[in-house]
Amino acid sequence: MADVVERRLVAGVDSSTQSCKVTIRDAATGAVVREGRASHPDGTSVDPRHWWDALGTAIADAGGFDDVAAVAIAGQQHGMVALDADGRVVRDALLWNDVRSADAAAQMVEELGREAWVARTGLVPVASFTGTKLRWLRDAEPDNAARVAAVALPHDWLSWRLRGYGPADESPLGPDLDALATDGSDASGTGYWDPVRREYDAELFEQALGRPSRVAAGPHDGDAHADGDGPVVVPRVVAPDEAMGTLASDVELPGGAVARAGLVVGPGLGDNAGAALGLGLGPGDVAVSLGTSGTVFGVTDTEVTDPSGTVAGFADGTGSRLPIVTTLNAARVLEVIGGLLSVDHGELGELALQAPAGADGLVLVPYFVGERTPNRPDATASLVGMTPATTDRAHLARAAVEGMLCALADGLAAVEATGVQVSRLLLIGGAARNEAVRAVAAQVFGRDVSIPEPGEYVASGAARQAAWVLTGSLPSWEVAATVVPADPHPEVLEQYRAAARQ
Repeated sequence: MADVVERRLVAGVDSSTQSCKVTIRDAATGAVVREGRASHPDGTSVDPRHWWDALGTAIADAGGFDDVAAVAIAGQQHGMVALDADGRVVRDALLWNDVRSADAAAQMVEELGREAWVARTGLVPVASFTGTKLRWLRDAEPDNAARVAAVALPHDWLSWRLRGYGPADESPLGPDLDALATDGSDASGTGYWDPVRREYDAELFEQALGRPSRVAAGPHDGDAHADGDGPVVVPRVVAPDEAMGTLASDVELPGGAVARAGLVVGPGLGDNAGAALGLGLGPGDVAVSLGTSGTVFGVTDTEVTDPSGTVAGFADGTGSRLPIVTTLNAARVLEVIGGLLSVDHGELGELALQAPAGADGLVLVPYFVGERTPNRPDATASLVGMTPATTDRAHLARAAVEGMLCALADGLAAVEATGVQVSRLLLIGGAARNEAVRAVAAQVFGRDVSIPEPGEYVASGAARQAAWVLTGSLPSWEVAATVVPADPHPEVLEQYRAAARQ
């Protein structure tokens, strides 16, 4: 009977930009059994070894995987993990928020045209996407580009390592690049995978890196070593309910954790698809996520196209579509202005509620680290409407909260413009816990805002996928939420848009 109980536990991992979070849950109910976490280093270019170390530490912090039957890893999208023929990382991974490939993205758009990119990949290249980073690597570091034998994304690489693959002196199964696998949601953010045909576009990959590619054939039974002079391996894309593999032997992780033989490893997801699965989003649901960066994403059964490139037509974690808009500046806006005012998020919210809606004309356009939507990688933040009456702590705090949310309201409008119907709007992420953010969201969006109870929804979505792979059916896990009634103040968004146009 003990074995039966053990087989009901599943784990989900969220390997994000800032940290690695692990949640272990009951496969049937979704009840949290235990959790763990570990930090990642700052930066936009990171040695993936830090993610591997953090994964081991987070698993150990969660009490280990001895009683876990299945796991899936969700991770930050777009990061370029380039491997050589020995399974070693060629250079630090360029993350989604590394904008050095902005010029490469512009070149690639000019070469093919926006409409062709949308028709073939569902997106228009910007600096965030993996393909533009490969083009940058080709042009800026040709020696490194020549060493590349495989290209993976962060969650692909971590899943590969967890299953026992890697450099020969660091892993039991060695550098079998044909064992690399991924899922459709993460593949759709590369810029060389078609979410409609659900196939790689080999021509676009070669346009990016300047070298041909081939899809990983699956794990080899015996000793395997890639040909460094052959086509570059890209991970095979497995179905949402298909296992990447099952551990044939124990795998030791950093920090003393062990993944036991028999552990089933699910396909994993991109982080936003993981959050959508964790929230149980369906057609008509759209989520606004307030992390360091911001996202607006929903689920639809219909094809999504936006030639402007504002909305990317990604795949979700179930076989449907996940139209998404991403901004580089969300909770970081509150951090920057909070730091200027020497207050934390809670105190910033209290200050913001002391000023009226619209902050008496004070507007913050929050492009502190450039911006992805709109595509302005070299932009900086601007504060307009300063008068003696508005230049105080309360008005500045209010402008920060409104600026963050108005940028995402533009994202919501872009998603709706593609034909996506919005019947329920959810607000998630750390900043969504702030009372001022909730109140201002109901004003800026002008509709009811559903606030799910605080939780690690990316990791939860990965755990739900693991349960799906383990049991053969996608479980229904309840998500409690409160609703903030609509309090429309259209003038807030109107004055923000006027300032942003300047």
